[in-house]
Amino acid sequence: MTIEKVTIEDAEELLKIYAPYVKETAISFEYTVPTIEEFENRIVQISNKYPYIKAVEAGEIVGYAYANSFKGRKAYDWSVETTVYVRNDCKRMGIGSALYKQLEKSLKAMGILNMNACIASPTKADEFLNDDSFHFHSAMGFSVVGRFHNSGYKFHRWFDMIWMEKMIGVHDEQPPKVQFGSWDIE
Repeated sequence: MTIEKVTIEDAEELLKIYAPYVKETAISFEYTVPTIEEFENRIVQISNKYPYIKAVEAGEIVGYAYANSFKGRKAYDWSVETTVYVRNDCKRMGIGSALYKQLEKSLKAMGILNMNACIASPTKADEFLNDDSFHFHSAMGFSVVGRFHNSGYKFHRWFDMIWMEKMIGVHDEQPPKVQFGSWDIE
């Protein structure tokens, strides 16, 4: 397996990975699968500033991850929100971990200090949502910092949302400026 930069040409394959999460789960709170054009725009917007990477096995994309702005204000420059999706038939094979490890390396090199994850969380596991994402992020070194109750409505039921964080750098009084758009894969 290799970790590579996502390109706009990957949009269709990435969308095939993402679509089941929208249509069949509450992991994504989107109701409608984005169009290919919307997805291409997301890739361009995000990868101009932050890492957007894919895991490739035998010539096929088996998962992807990216970071995006945490909030739009300047004071949040050192924080990002992270996302990872793995093809349904490739779960529990270390793909998500490999993607997040590379994502963290790339973010550190840019000067990012905080990784944050917004995770849908069930009040009780059902066919639409379980605690796998929470357990994955915990194993990657994230810790829970907050829970928002009944904040997402999908499939005729309410879901909680939790925020998890991982500090990946030193928080000095004069942090170096973040090098947006300068990310790479090591």
